[in-house]
Parts: sequence; structure tokens; C-alpha cells
Amino acid sequence: MKITKVTPLHIGQFMFCRIETDEGIHGIGEAGAWGHTKAAATAIERFAEYLVGKDPGPIEHHWAVMHRFSYFQGLAINAGISAIDIALWDIKGKALGQPVHALLGGPTRTKARVYAHVYGKTIDDVLEECKAKKDAGFTAVGHINPFLDEGEDEVYFKPHVKKMRDAIDNVRRMREAVGEDVDLNLELHRRLTPAEAVVFARGVEQYHPMFIEDPIRPEGPDAMARVAEKIHIPIATGERFANLYEFQALMVRGGVDYARADLCHCGGITAGLKIAAIAEGFQVNMIPHNPLSPVGLAACLQLAASIPNFAIQEYTTGFEAGVMESKPLHLGHDVVDNVPVVEDGFVAIPDAPGIGIDLLPDAEKIRPPMVNPIKMRPHKDGFIVDQ
Repeated sequence: MKITKVTPLHIGQFMFCRIETDEGIHGIGEAGAWGHTKAAATAIERFAEYLVGKDPGPIEHHWAVMHRFSYFQGLAINAGISAIDIALWDIKGKALGQPVHALLGGPTRTKARVYAHVYGKTIDDVLEECKAKKDAGFTAVGHINPFLDEGEDEVYFKPHVKKMRDAIDNVRRMREAVGEDVDLNLELHRRLTPAEAVVFARGVEQYHPMFIEDPIRPEGPDAMARVAEKIHIPIATGERFANLYEFQALMVRGGVDYARADLCHCGGITAGLKIAAIAEGFQVNMIPHNPLSPVGLAACLQLAASIPNFAIQEYTTGFEAGVMESKPLHLGHDVVDNVPVVEDGFVAIPDAPGIGIDLLPDAEKIRPPMVNPIKMRPHKDGFIVDQ
């Protein structure tokens, strides 16, 4: 079998990769650098120069070449590699008539627990969505922001005491809304300083969130480790990491309890397996990151079924066109041929060959390409706010 074509597909807010072969088998993957979709597409086109004419089978070899032929990498480049890697695994599974997880030693489980996205510009909106997701059968809600998903055009300022007390009280109300049958996965979007993160975490400890995600900017492993030392809530982070070495650097410092590897930009399924193995040695569980389409979800579920240290999977109910708004169905459900259905807070592990999903033939017509504008929320002092 030989690769005949490698094509980036910009569909809506998503960037996919389709790899075709001379035996009529094709594979689909997704790139996760959603703020830099065009750059990821360029990376896919660049690697197509290497891949066309080659056997798609030796995935580890191709992965190493793409990572190591140049001194220079980065998130957008690795997103392109990730999409290609997922598509190559999809081809291998289809060629052998097996789901990818069966080729990786799985299944370790037949179902994966999932959590829904909850958004809201007001706490009342958030509470309403929390209840709706509980009624829909979810046993966990995430991407839930105690500081709220206020508009990026609104100038921000709060005194420290009000900023902390408002957010802590919001978590109290979330817990009261869902009771003890639903886990709260708090998403802080790297908006706090280490000092603020410690104050906030200590304030919400009594409400027992499953984790707090990205309480501070994740680029500094020493700073994240300082926060972890001073709080008693697990930290989930890693969605912005582009390679396994960033995870290793944070784990060795004790700065992460749940590794949020994004298979669509950390290096695909191949990298996900490596990160999970490192994490297992540190007794860190995996929560794969996926604010993307069901293609990304399908890849994550293959990993979930191949490793022992899987905790829960992100199931994106919202973020249509980059808007922080909750929806009942998975993001991008209208461009694929199937989406895993949530039952009692779990989805079944796909057992179809490959990653178990494909794009619809008219997906590009259903969702024309879109790119999110570059903007950030202004602070009252004239600087910017992470949120």
C-alpha cells in the first residue's frame, strides 16, 4: 500500500487531514491548534511532500521523521503532525479490519466516562446548564468557569477580595445545584497568578471539585508546582503542551495530577501513548483534551481504551464558532457520520475499524471555513486579561 494524497481540510472552525492510498483506503485526523488553523494546514502540506509515495504502515518511523528532520517545531507544526498521525492509525486499523485500540493492546475498558461543557455569562446561566447536563445523564460537568464566560469586549476589573469571593461563591452554588451526584471540573483558563490560584483553591476545597484546570499560565512548570504544593485540589493541565517532554518536566516537579494531553497537537495517538506511559510511572491519570470535533473525540477514545490510567474524557457540548455558549449536542456533530451517544455519563468505546468515524462527503459545504479573530479582553488599566 502507498500513500497517494495528503490533504488538509478546513471545515468550519476545524482543521482535518485526509490521507488517501492506492488501495482505496483513506484515513482521517484532526489538528488541534484552533487559533492557528492555517499554519497547521501549511504543516500538513509540507509533510505531504515526504509522505506521498510511502507505505503508511510504519507510523512510528514517519512520526520520528516529521518531528526530527528539522531543528524547529512548535504547536502549529505539531498539530499538523498530530492530524497525520491519527489518519495513519485510521488507515492501519481499516486495513487490518480492527479498531485502533485493538492494535495497541486494548480494549482496557468498554466504556469511557465523559464530562459535558458548561458555559455562561452569568451564574444563573451556568446553574441552569449544570442542571440541564445532569438531567441529560452526565455525571460530571467541565469547562465550567467560576469567573464566568463574560464577553471579551467588556472591560474587566475587580478588587482582589471581590474577585475571589464571587468565584468561590459561584462554586458553592454550582455544588448546591448538582448535589453530590455530579463532579465539578473547574476550568480557570490560566487567568490567575500563583498567589491568586492558592487563595481560590483553598476557598473552594470544601466543595470537592474533581480538579481545577490551568489555574495559571502552564508554560512555567516550577510555578505550577508551587501552586500544587500549597493546595489540596488536583491540578489538571497540559492542553497547551506540544510534546511529551513538557509533560515529563511538569510530572517530575509534582505539578500535575491529571495530564490533559491533546492528541490533536501533542503528536497524535503515537504521542498520547508515550505521554500516558510516562504518566503511569508518576501515578498520574489521563484526561485527554478535546474542545474539537467528534474526529478528535474518536481518537481520544482509542487512547482511553488502550491505557490503564484513563480518568475521564472531555465531551464538547458548546463552543460553536468559538462562542462560549452551551449546546445539547457535541460540537461538529453535523459533519461526521456518527457521534458516540452518552448514556448514564459514559460513551461506548468504538469497535469499528480504524478510529471509527468519518467525515460526511459534503462536510465542506455544511461548514464553510472560518477563522477566529485575534482579540483579548481588555483590562481597565489598558492591558489584557486571560479568560
